[in-house]
Amino acid sequence: MATQSPETDAPQRRSKITPEREQEFYQAVLELLQEGGYEALTIEAVAARTRASRSTLYRQWCTKPQLVVAALRSCKRPFALEGIDTGSLAGDLRAVAEAVGEAGEVCGGDTALVYALGHAALQNPDLLQALRAALIEHEVKTIQTMVRRGVERGEVAADNPALEFVPTQLIGAMRVRHLLEGRAADRAYLTRFLEASVFPALGLAP
Repeated sequence: MATQSPETDAPQRRSKITPEREQEFYQAVLELLQEGGYEALTIEAVAARTRASRSTLYRQWCTKPQLVVAALRSCKRPFALEGIDTGSLAGDLRAVAEAVGEAGEVCGGDTALVYALGHAALQNPDLLQALRAALIEHEVKTIQTMVRRGVERGEVAADNPALEFVPTQLIGAMRVRHLLEGRAADRAYLTRFLEASVFPALGLAP
């Protein structure tokens, strides 16, 4: 009878590894994803980079998707938009442009991860949810909070149809410019985008 590979075996008992060692595995996964994409990532490559055995990784996570999901869920990346509250919606959105331009992680490493996992995530619901939770949902909720504050202050009408699209517009601009033009969405680019597209739709003065 043929022996099953580690990827198809039933789940095995998890080995005891330290939290620090676990983070080393996760960091290697994220680095390899950015370097070569999801399809090129292998358990063997993670084992080689972390000087671990394949059996250790398979005992802990069983399959590549499980390991990638765990790595994404472990992400505690510095959040460029944290704490922005200037007192006006236009000021908040300009501060978003400044924070993203200065920090770089939203349009740098995180964007590379989104690109690396995009196609695979569409085929794997758990991977897609982990990707959203690790890299997207916090941004969306933060921008939605800014928009809600603007409505509460009376800066924008609550029935303005453009309100629901602000997170999509901004996050799209942050992440897609590199794909289309090969350049990061820096402060100047995002500010021009706000003044030409977002502010007019919201009825805000540029």
